[in-house]
Amino acid sequence: MTILKCSATTCMYNQKELCSKGEIEVNGSNARYADETCCASFQERTGGAAKNSFTEGCGCEKIQIDCKARECTYNDNCQCTASSIGIAGEGACQCQDTKCSTFHCQG
Repeated sequence: MTILKCSATTCMYNQKELCSKGEIEVNGSNARYADETCCASFQERTGGAAKNSFTEGCGCEKIQIDCKARECTYNDNCQCTASSIGIAGEGACQCQDTKCSTFHCQG
């Protein structure tokens, strides 16, 4: 499991920069740079029942990360092996507004 720090505070799963989803998916199968990755699990926080159902859960410091960024140094069979990662996305409205700031291209 990987330690996750997430600045996408507009995500419905974000709890004080931790994730309440339990596992996330990072996309960017052809990424060569961090800006070409994103947190595919991002869901914009909205009002109503959907907001309440996730905000009551606690955020997890360690999380399972399924990584589709094939060229990342930390990707081992689509699993993130970094000890910790950062998901950037302050003010994000959709998953494309986020990125894995820990992404490091092998090549």
